[in-house]
Amino acid sequence: MKHTLKLLPLLLLTAQLHAKPLKVFILAGQSNMEGHAKIETFDYIGDDPATAPLLKQMRGPDGQPAVCDHTWISYLTGRYDGSSNGEGTGKLTAGYGARDDATKSNGKIGPEFTFGLTMDAALKEPVLIIKNAWGGRSLNTEFRPPSAGPYELNDYQKKLYYGPPGHGVPKDMNQWQEEKKKETGRFYRYMIEHVKHVLADPKRVCPAYDAAQGYEIAGFVWFQGFNDMVDGHTYPDRGKPGRFAVYSDLLTKFIRDVRKDLDAPKMPFVIGVMGVDGKKANPDNFTFREAMTAPSLLPEFKGNVIAVQTAPFWSEELSAIDEKRAQVRQMGSFLNSKHKDHANADGHMTEAQKREYLKEYEAKLISPAEEALWKRGASNAGYHYLGCAKTFALMGRAFAEANLSMMKK
Repeated sequence: MKHTLKLLPLLLLTAQLHAKPLKVFILAGQSNMEGHAKIETFDYIGDDPATAPLLKQMRGPDGQPAVCDHTWISYLTGRYDGSSNGEGTGKLTAGYGARDDATKSNGKIGPEFTFGLTMDAALKEPVLIIKNAWGGRSLNTEFRPPSAGPYELNDYQKKLYYGPPGHGVPKDMNQWQEEKKKETGRFYRYMIEHVKHVLADPKRVCPAYDAAQGYEIAGFVWFQGFNDMVDGHTYPDRGKPGRFAVYSDLLTKFIRDVRKDLDAPKMPFVIGVMGVDGKKANPDNFTFREAMTAPSLLPEFKGNVIAVQTAPFWSEELSAIDEKRAQVRQMGSFLNSKHKDHANADGHMTEAQKREYLKEYEAKLISPAEEALWKRGASNAGYHYLGCAKTFALMGRAFAEANLSMMKK
């Protein structure tokens, strides 16, 4: 009995050292965190010898999307206004991208798929991904962190909105300000509430959860920014350095607030830096990328915040085809508007003639091989990274690897 009592502290210490708390990762953002890459574009990943092994990881022996062994997901999403928020849950597999109905697969992936596959392979503990994503949400308004205070008009907006009526100027300022007040921080609150709801009973989503082992919030991935990047009112001074400094400040506050609200002061935080248009992006896009990266360079975030550039994962060859497709769309617009420099200048063309002209124009511009490549690799617009599964797969893996590197430290 005496020997047993002496061994008890050692046995308890050994049990603690081998404890495997559930690893929880939070993924949040707007439409590119939702993910608009269709499963049908998976084959394109295998065309590149460098990414063929990744495709193999994404598929099971039957050729269907892989299902993670010990990774589960809870996904909160809904319409742009949040009116139809719902939760999708289950073992992680493809199909947890953008959804019309949160409970049903739309056949798309976002970064969560390969993020989860990477964690599933790297960690022995069970993994739970809590994903919160809605399209069209900004950091300056809907995701605004509490410490940023209420939404306030900047000097440019005050001058514009209270001046003569014009493009983009609210007709009723009182109503506009009331709506702004209502929207400010709303999706931040949805996110925090959902995370806390899931973690109040992890076993509801993750059957492998052991209450005796508990859980650890092991990382947060933020992938958002397009709505802020194109907002010329909140971020005026196009083409000038520091145009998006306000975004950097908001994101810094967001990181602090999330850690505080989730009681995870050193939680690894990954910033997915917007990379739409790749290396051919306009100067303001590059300025925005710098603004997104800036918080990771602050001394207080050294070693626990990493900015992952997503521009290198942009498909340049699909983008080149998309530029030609844009020319075809523009030509269609010219034909409908009787543009003076094009075939229908005098408006004589019938609808059938327009279609035939456009068909011939497209055939000259886009080769059959390019058309086949587009169908193989793309499934959405440029602002959604062309809906290219290869791009989203590479991003998800990179986010996971950055998170793992901080966990090791």
